[in-house]
Amino acid sequence: MCGITGIYAFNEVGRFNSIKLSQAVQTLTKRGPDANNMSLHHFVNLGHTRLAIIDLSTDANQPMKDESGRYTIIFNGEIYSYREMREKLIAEGVSFRTSSDTEVLLKGYIHWGAEVLQYCNGFFAFAIFDEETQELFIARDRLGIKPLLIYQDEDKIIFGSEMKALIAFGITKEIDYTSLWQYLHLNYIPAPYTIFKNVRKLLPGHYLKIKKREVEEKAFYEIPNPSLPLAPSEGGATNSLPFGEGRGGALTYEAQQKKLIELLDKSIQRRLIADVPLGAFLSGGIDSSIITALASRHTDKLNTFSIGYRDEPFFDETKYANLVAKKFNTNHTVFKLSNDDLYAELFDILDYIDEPFADSSAIAVYILSKHTRKKATVALSGDGADELFSGYNKHWAEFRLRKGGMMANWVTSLLPLWQKLPKSRNGWFSNKIRQFQRFAEGMKLPEKDRYWQWAGFAGDDNAFKLFSETTQNEANRQEYAARKAEILKAIKNQSADIEDFNQVLYTDMHLVLANDMLTKVDLMSMANALEVRVPFLDHEVVNFVAQLPVSSKINGKMRKRILQDAFRDVLPAELYNRPKHGFEVPMLKWLRGDLRSMLENDLLADKFIEEQGIFSVQEIQQLKQKLFSNNPEDSHARVWALLVFQYWWKKYMK
Repeated sequence: MCGITGIYAFNEVGRFNSIKLSQAVQTLTKRGPDANNMSLHHFVNLGHTRLAIIDLSTDANQPMKDESGRYTIIFNGEIYSYREMREKLIAEGVSFRTSSDTEVLLKGYIHWGAEVLQYCNGFFAFAIFDEETQELFIARDRLGIKPLLIYQDEDKIIFGSEMKALIAFGITKEIDYTSLWQYLHLNYIPAPYTIFKNVRKLLPGHYLKIKKREVEEKAFYEIPNPSLPLAPSEGGATNSLPFGEGRGGALTYEAQQKKLIELLDKSIQRRLIADVPLGAFLSGGIDSSIITALASRHTDKLNTFSIGYRDEPFFDETKYANLVAKKFNTNHTVFKLSNDDLYAELFDILDYIDEPFADSSAIAVYILSKHTRKKATVALSGDGADELFSGYNKHWAEFRLRKGGMMANWVTSLLPLWQKLPKSRNGWFSNKIRQFQRFAEGMKLPEKDRYWQWAGFAGDDNAFKLFSETTQNEANRQEYAARKAEILKAIKNQSADIEDFNQVLYTDMHLVLANDMLTKVDLMSMANALEVRVPFLDHEVVNFVAQLPVSSKINGKMRKRILQDAFRDVLPAELYNRPKHGFEVPMLKWLRGDLRSMLENDLLADKFIEEQGIFSVQEIQQLKQKLFSNNPEDSHARVWALLVFQYWWKKYMK
């Protein structure tokens, strides 16, 4: 796990920016505290910071060249299949001087070209420069676990693992107000867009070839969509079907469970490869418990780590984590935290964020990563299971709505009541009322609009109203509508086929997983130099699960059905049939208390808003009134998003 950055200059004007490479590398030292270096090639210059995981020797430092000096690689991530790739390359006459996966990736590219990506099982963002042809090859992993941002103008292309590296080069910073509108609705910005007009995110499963001024982008992987033909890969082959003939129904439900266990076990074994201390996050939920159960088969006294919440007993699941740890005899550590402990990390997190990102659960991930790093350098995580197997409340609501029935009709018929009652995430009853209202309002919408509403916090119109008159325009509306349509293209309106529910999960994999969940984990773990591995997102597991029928994932009684059933005889019985808690940091309490002065006298003060010129003073005032009312609803999430943006704006724009 590392940080990478570099520049491809098209001319001498662009080359002048290379003097900032050293500064850009220094911005990534938290991602790679063990070593850093640069490789200079006149028009192409590469920088790297290293977190040593496999082959800890200095021979594996980067940038790494092949023996001839023609090829140079910088690489962030891990290739779990590197041993198999190495054996295949040796059989084809290739020699090695290190035991690192970096050299295998480099030699694989020299030998196979872009097809090396088809051999790679892992997560990665890397760049390889060919001195002879002056071609730079850049690629990002299939699911987007590792980030890669790209800035381009007429003189150069600059890329990096984080926005702060690009900013260090002195890039032009012009806010993309359509991206800001998306952010105000979702609390994050979906790829390929960023907060800046000239910066984009390389999409998951894509690669770039840059040669002089020619830039070519191609996809080498796509998540299987059960409703569409499989897309061909670079060599003309398709992403192979994981079982039987056709899709989904070729195996019995029992056989599907057996296959799932087999694939997950292989995924876990791949992700236990490391030359440093390794552990696993253990929340007490089904997902992390399965990871722990499988990992404990292949390692003695697995280190596991949990967070306990002293002040929020409703969200504290350490009881269940302890049950799992005891059953599988792990070396378990619980970090018991108070709300003050959470708040104490808040400004370190805000200082690290270099593009607006307002998922408040990032605070808990940051603290868990910080404490885990004291005992391990690598941690396994259960991320991805909710999107793959249908684990969120919104999935349950969508499924129940599509199936219909008395309960759905009853909740919807009482919409006028839900609208009048106070709603908040702070209490069980008020949160249930909030959920009932969202369900009832969603039932009146077409499928695409319902998904979009449930994916966000503000709603399109409410988010747009926050802009001042100078930043509201028709061009933004049209661009926003186009981006929204692209995100929602897989979801069908007025579909009576319950199998089309898979399109909701398919959309979540592209939107929520890649841009919210994985971004959160990468940012917060890398801020603490911790590598987090996600076994559920092995592409062989994803290929298999994506093509399972809806009935294997959710029915009238159970979410994540096949996942729960496959491990029912393995996990403690207490983990089953209990509500999904998740975790909400006490944001409403903070905004009304410790953060109130910052909110009212600084970042959202009328004078500052007016001078800044981005937002409407009147609309911000109304939102603050909602926050401090007896019926705050989701206003705290919207205000938090504004505070994060304003903090970022003062740091990077003012």
